[in-house]
Amino acid sequence: MSGGPGTGKTTLAHELARALGCPAIIRDEPKPGLVLSTPGYQAGSDDPLNYPTLGAFFDVLKVLLKAEVTTVAEAAFQDRLWRPNLEPLALLGQICVIRCTTPAAVAHDRIAQRAQESIHRAAHADRDLLDAIEAGSPWSPSCRSPWTSLP
Repeated sequence: MSGGPGTGKTTLAHELARALGCPAIIRDEPKPGLVLSTPGYQAGSDDPLNYPTLGAFFDVLKVLLKAEVTTVAEAAFQDRLWRPNLEPLALLGQICVIRCTTPAAVAHDRIAQRAQESIHRAAHADRDLLDAIEAGSPWSPSCRSPWTSLP
């Protein structure tokens, strides 16, 4: 699953994995655990935990694909960061990318709701996302991804 914040990627990934009977690997789910082991952590655009989270995500996917486990993976794929990690995985199994989209107002409401509902959302820069959407700026331009060209 790919797409910008608040587009329904995680919800769809869990539903699809449940329907298929396979695991859903969600890029952001380990991040709150990393926050707990990082004193003084503050979410933001230069988040020091993004790369360790990214590494853990791809390490888990690699293990599952090597074991030939059908897997649903979810992340806001950013081409410059993800292509070098995703392309080698295409050698281990067939990859199909589903791109989730939604109107900015819907994404804003979803992000605001989840920020209120979970204290663990402090691991993410939800306030920055909300501010960008409210300002009318492209709230996630780096999430556009041409993954359909992968083998």
